Amino acid sequence: MGGLDPDLRDALRRAAADAESDGVRLRVNSGWRSPEHQRRLLRDAIARHGSPDEAARWVATPETSAHVSGEAVDIGPPEAAAWLSDHGAAYGLCQIYRNEPWHFELRPDAVGNGCPPMYADPTEDPRMRP
Repeated sequence: MGGLDPDLRDALRRAAADAESDGVRLRVNSGWRSPEHQRRLLRDAIARHGSPDEAARWVATPETSAHVSGEAVDIGPPEAAAWLSDHGAAYGLCQIYRNEPWHFELRPDAVGNGCPPMYADPTEDPRMRP
């Protein structure tokens, strides 16, 4: 989990220990990414989805990606992401996008207030605008 924000890493470790107690193993499928790796993912998404606008629903630019800044993780397998979606607010871990049930970011206020409303996809997130 190198490159991740230390608070995010600590929250993930606490959540993973509790998930394990429930028989669920959390796996970080993707954490910190280099700008070059993010650029490659974006190029691949444009090729797969046919346009930069459609690709933006799934992959951020290196300049806006929370993965590049170490502030996001993708969790698997699906049952682990579902567990974290159900229990993550207790650790400040929130699903941010409805179309990406695997993508979580740290929202410390969620511990007391619950997770904020999700965006439908990254195109609705003001942080994704250049």
